[in-house]
Amino acid sequence: MVEFRWDRAFALEQAGGDEELLAELLALLRDSVASDLELIRAAAAAGDGVALADAAHNTKGAAASLGMEDLRWVAHELERVGRDGNLAGVEERILLLERLLVSLQDLR
Repeated sequence: MVEFRWDRAFALEQAGGDEELLAELLALLRDSVASDLELIRAAAAAGDGVALADAAHNTKGAAASLGMEDLRWVAHELERVGRDGNLAGVEERILLLERLLVSLQDLR
């Protein structure tokens, strides 16, 4: 199972201490990651490393902005693989991203 580490204090600081805003940011993140995941899957299936890297880059930035290091790391790895153009092993990283997305559902 994938570990999910979240620096909630950092995320709340990014939201200016506003719990309601943090909840909105988390909802936006969930939607964004889900959308990026679909793009990543499609890019991997098509062998399109550039599109894969671009979608993963979006997730990486969003995760970093809310203190989600494990999510940021997986997205970084997907971005790196896409930029390198060698998609071998990408399925495993996509599965990790899927598991982390499930973990996002419980965050408040």
